[in-house]
Amino acid sequence: MEVESNNKRATNGGRHSPPAETDSKESSVERELNGEIQAVELNGSGAHSNGHIKKPLPVEDGRIKRKAKRLIQRQNSGSGGSPNQTNGNGAVSVAGGTALPLAVNGILPSPGGYVVPHRRWKNSRRSRNLNRGRGLPKKGGAGGKGVWGLPGSEALAEVYEDENDPNYDSECNDRNVELREVITEITPEEFFKLAEPIVLEYYEHGDPHEVAVSFDEILQGPLREHITSILVEIAMDHKDSQREMTSVLISDLYGRVITGKDIEKGFNMLLANLPDLILDTPEAPIMLGNFMARAVADDCIPPKFVAKAEEELRILELGEHAEQALRRADSLLHKQIWAHLDNVWGMGGPLRPVKTITKQMELLLKEYISSRDVSEAQRCLRALEVPHYHHELVYEAIVMTLESLSQTTEESMCELLKQLDLTCLVLPAGMEQGFMRVFDDMADIVLDVPLAYIILDRFVERCNRAGFLTDKIINNVPSRGRKRFVSEGDGGHVKPATLPMRD
Repeated sequence: MEVESNNKRATNGGRHSPPAETDSKESSVERELNGEIQAVELNGSGAHSNGHIKKPLPVEDGRIKRKAKRLIQRQNSGSGGSPNQTNGNGAVSVAGGTALPLAVNGILPSPGGYVVPHRRWKNSRRSRNLNRGRGLPKKGGAGGKGVWGLPGSEALAEVYEDENDPNYDSECNDRNVELREVITEITPEEFFKLAEPIVLEYYEHGDPHEVAVSFDEILQGPLREHITSILVEIAMDHKDSQREMTSVLISDLYGRVITGKDIEKGFNMLLANLPDLILDTPEAPIMLGNFMARAVADDCIPPKFVAKAEEELRILELGEHAEQALRRADSLLHKQIWAHLDNVWGMGGPLRPVKTITKQMELLLKEYISSRDVSEAQRCLRALEVPHYHHELVYEAIVMTLESLSQTTEESMCELLKQLDLTCLVLPAGMEQGFMRVFDDMADIVLDVPLAYIILDRFVERCNRAGFLTDKIINNVPSRGRKRFVSEGDGGHVKPATLPMRD
């Protein structure tokens, strides 16, 4: 009954009266607990408490723990014959009818025997997830002892930067940084290095559209006036066919990549740079005059750019070579019809007629026979720019050897063909095609040169010793020799193999 009354007082106001005197039959444990320990007052349970737990008086901790542990073991034993039993409020009923409060979860209750429920649950060491969860690791494997974290979390983690670190750079690690796009300007020398491969590639494929796209990728505003000067400078080191392609390229780039003012500035730069260009190309003033005249004919620049009076040239002080280039362009534009300027660089390569190329090859061989200069003959053959038509040179050389009836000519022609084969200027296929053409035309050649078969056999043998003929050429050499099986005076009768002996 005392326990119930004490619980009612605790719930009503948190105040309790001092406990009544216990029976004389109290056990020694109860006397020790009542005499040596003052109950811990919980929040709001004591009259002198300010809402805080009071610290118990210093006692012998080891002895109290042993006594409390012994009581708890008695409580959990659950034996029916035990003299001590616990009720629902956590007190032990001792034999004799008295109730003794126990220490719950290591906290001694007040003399009234009441422990706040949330305090009992908070200080409990039991697991709070006994009936919850799926048995998976906490936080998806990112938490727990000895766990590295979620896969990939190291990339998202922010690096801590200590300002006291000696290697700390305030400028690099400043968070308030504004990034802006910076476009570096290209110098004219760097632009020339970038443009030269584009122009050389254009000489191979001949597509002006591809060149325009390439220039758009690397071109900047102030460098547009350098395009004309770069194109002309590169073309001066090449042949007439490449110069013709350069004039076509300037006309195609006009209005798309460069303007008329840019072309005029480019030609002015070339006029001022002529003294240096003459050192590498002595004919630079004439070539520059042809380029300017062709640009006027293509409506890229006005005619007044070229037509300048002598007094104006003196005022400009362009120099002797610049005046020569302007006069060359003015002389080409002096005619009213400018159609001839379409061929200002001539018709090079396959654009020329076959008869024209054949005549030039004949002149090349005649000049070689007179001078015996193999290098000059090779240079003239390269200038023709007809590698697919080199078999014609071999054909003309053999025919000229047959018609000369001279062993000296045979030796010189054999030496020329040998050098052309060694330098790969005439490919083996072209050499073979030239000899086979001569073999096929021997029936017509022998009408003009009766000894053609004999000279041909001797020339082929000489070339074979030189070592540049193939087996196909040697095996197909024609021969004029024949056997007479029918006598002209026998009326067409075949002669017998053996003649009968007369008696």
